[in-house]
Parts: sequence; structure tokens; C-alpha cells
Amino acid sequence: MKNLAIARRYAKALMLIGKEDGQAETYREELDSIAKLVSREAELERAICNPLYDISSRKKVLQAIIDRLSPSKIMSSYLLLLFDKGRMGFLQSISEFYHKLADELKGIARASLVSATELTSETVEKISNALSKRVGKKVILEVKQDPELIGGIVTRIGDLVLDGSVKTQLLNMRESLKRGESV
Repeated sequence: MKNLAIARRYAKALMLIGKEDGQAETYREELDSIAKLVSREAELERAICNPLYDISSRKKVLQAIIDRLSPSKIMSSYLLLLFDKGRMGFLQSISEFYHKLADELKGIARASLVSATELTSETVEKISNALSKRVGKKVILEVKQDPELIGGIVTRIGDLVLDGSVKTQLLNMRESLKRGESV
């Protein structure tokens, strides 16, 4: 839980800067590319985060990354601040939380849609539009298939779960029958 609080705090700080200077989307892209690079390259992550290496060597590695990728001045300073505060190990979590904040700023909600069968693009768009009306934001759907649902769909937007699957309906019917209720 502490890790999430740390990631949230640093992501919010960067977002405040992004709102102020209008570069929130630029920072999202830069932070995302650097976080992906560091998480993809395990040796690079160890070279920056492992306290067994001396701090000046680790900082040189980070500076080399910054020089190579040449992010904005704010992002360069931000990465060095994370390093100085011993928070580089939280880079991926900070990036993920920053994504959520940037989506909120743009009025975007991300949702998952799981269906029993493959859906047409028209159907996905209709569902996306209906969800957008319901939550009052533009909804971007991540569509997956799960044949175990038997039929129907399950949609998740944050804490909101809309379950219209046949599997759940059958489970609910079974529970009702167990309790002796009429179906």
C-alpha cells in the first residue's frame, strides 16, 4: 500500500507540472517510454536501482539514458529527482498512475469488455458509446474473449462491473433455487 501512495504522490506532482505548462501528454509519452525501457531491460534496471553499485555509477547510467533519449528538461529533472530520492524502483508504478491521471484530465475512461464470442467493430463501438453516456466520459475499450462466459458480455470500468453473461445468470439462478426462491 505504501508503494501505491509513493507512486501516486510522484505521479500527481508531475501531473501538476504538466497541467501548469500544458505538457501533460508529452510527459506521459516520455515517462511511458523510459519506464518501458527500464522494465524491459533488467540489467539496466539493476544498474540504476541496485544499491550494491555505488551511487555515482548508478547516476551516470541514468544520465547516459537521459542524454541518449533527450527527454524534455522537466522530465530530465524529474528522473534525476526520482533517483536522488531513491524512487527509481517505482518508475513503472508512477508511469501507470500518471496514465490514469492523464486520462482523467482528457476525460477518458478505460474499460475492459469480455465477451463469449468475437464481437464486430460496430457492436464494440455501440457498447463504447453506451458506456460513454453512462459514465460521462469517452470510453476506450480493451476487448477480450472468454468462451467460459457461454454468452453475453462483462464490462469493467474502474469499480463498476456490468455483468450480462449467461454464466453469471445461470449461477444466480442456481443460488435462487438453492434458497428455494421461485425463478
